[in-house]
Amino acid sequence: MKNADIQKLIQQFPLIEQLIALKETQWFNPNSTSVARALPHVGLTQQDVSEAHARLARFAPFIAQAFPETAASRGMIESDVVPIPAMQRRFSPDITGELWLKKDSHLPISGSIKARGGIYEVLTHAEKLAFAAGLLTPDDDYSKLLSPEFARFFSQYSIAVGSTGNLGLSIGIISARLGFHVTVHMSADARAWKKALLRSHGVNVVEYAEDYGVAVEQGRKAAAADANCFFIDDENSRTLFLGYAVAGQRLKDQFTRLGKVVDNAHPLFVYLPCGVGGGPGGVAFGLKLAFGDAVHCIFAEPTHSPCMLLGVYTGLHDGIAVQDLGIDNQTAADGLAVGRASGFVGRAMERLLDGFYTVDDNTLYQQLGWLAQEEGIQLEPSALAGMSGPQRICSNSGYHQLHGFSPEQLAQATHLVWATGGGMVPADEMAHYLAKAR
Repeated sequence: MKNADIQKLIQQFPLIEQLIALKETQWFNPNSTSVARALPHVGLTQQDVSEAHARLARFAPFIAQAFPETAASRGMIESDVVPIPAMQRRFSPDITGELWLKKDSHLPISGSIKARGGIYEVLTHAEKLAFAAGLLTPDDDYSKLLSPEFARFFSQYSIAVGSTGNLGLSIGIISARLGFHVTVHMSADARAWKKALLRSHGVNVVEYAEDYGVAVEQGRKAAAADANCFFIDDENSRTLFLGYAVAGQRLKDQFTRLGKVVDNAHPLFVYLPCGVGGGPGGVAFGLKLAFGDAVHCIFAEPTHSPCMLLGVYTGLHDGIAVQDLGIDNQTAADGLAVGRASGFVGRAMERLLDGFYTVDDNTLYQQLGWLAQEEGIQLEPSALAGMSGPQRICSNSGYHQLHGFSPEQLAQATHLVWATGGGMVPADEMAHYLAKAR
């Protein structure tokens, strides 16, 4: 993009100047509206999410046996939700209400939020193939998928995906366990330990010197040349999106068991780290279906990779990339290092999201250190993106006025930081993160 075009864009959208300067920025969406008004624009429904719940229930016997760490939960891939009062005291007195953490960072099998969508899409594809071949019916015990017969069957097919790391882990591990040949095309910012872990599962890892967009593009091209290869498209997949969306009802069930109320008088604010957008978009959709207008979803991105904020704020969605503005897309938050947002997610969710903000890498490391010190919880840098959200919300009177929040509502609010990764980080890598935090 030429400098004159950038200046013209800045005149129309002044916050772009702050994004280019890599300043921590926030934008609260004046076009956010009620669930009833926004749902017709999403293109997916409660019925679609209910079908995803049912499919995961069918696969639970297989999951429980294939991955013993899920046996206690009977094959359900789910994470804890916990209060973090010591971390909240770090922010006091800025935060009103209670601060909680959703530990998708510690989801079983692949240790990140991507275990929701990535595993669900592979299971959906496997079920479709097995149904078509007459090897499986919805009434079967899906633990039969562990038999050599199914491993031989799935070995005729391959799966490919482009990833910065965590999506590749989830798809690679589950695909290999079923018997698929699987290739993960990984961008330059993907961590070496994630590549090594995938290879230990027999996954073919193709490395690129370029960023996420190139890895996806090349993966898509390679898959197109093989009729038996299924490409999982993180930028446009509705199946991935639905896999993430089941989190909404599950969180509601968890809150019910904990006696935690979410309604108009007790609003829920959820802070979701955002890369290309599929994970946070799907979770936010599920949350809106579960809690209605009582939940308010805010996306968090690195200052060097504000692709979703840029796309929704300008209305250009995937028609603009951060690199078009000279922003380098280089961040310690490798899982969020995406230059161009999903156009599908941006357009589907733009009326359901309250806002967006960016956070500096130094802030991520600082909060990573605080969380480990105060709560004994260790996350990877990208998973801390949501931790700045409660301060941004509680201190912004303009946002309060936009939604008509009273002091009483804010005093009874729940602030939920969605931790997206870190559960499988090797000890030496975590020690490096903590040293940088210090």
